[in-house]
Amino acid sequence: MSEMVCLELSILLWYAHVLTQGAFAGRALGLAYLSGPRDDNPEPQGQLFPRATRALRNYVENLAPFVAADLGLIATQHTGGFGATIWIVARIVYLPLYLSGVSYLRTLCWLTSLVGLGLMLLRLASM
Repeated sequence: MSEMVCLELSILLWYAHVLTQGAFAGRALGLAYLSGPRDDNPEPQGQLFPRATRALRNYVENLAPFVAADLGLIATQHTGGFGATIWIVARIVYLPLYLSGVSYLRTLCWLTSLVGLGLMLLRLASM
């Protein structure tokens, strides 16, 4: 996959994270809370909303360095490596693993995404 396709997929994956968290928020917190001023902080029901929230937070934390490296590769025309593809595939797999509560494989996906990011940085450094 090209770096541009991976960048586009990263935005779509952000949407998937946000919509997943929103869908579980309705079940966990109730429509009255979500449509109100949110003055109270009710305890969410179930595990999926907190997991989706943590997965989204983790994705956003990792998205910024990916976008920076990806845009750097595109701008310098150092494209054609596999780092961006590794990153996006690992992050796509990460969300359902996190929601399912799969511990070690989820962590392996996260580490794999870091390897992809590292490969992108190495490609940038070889200018």
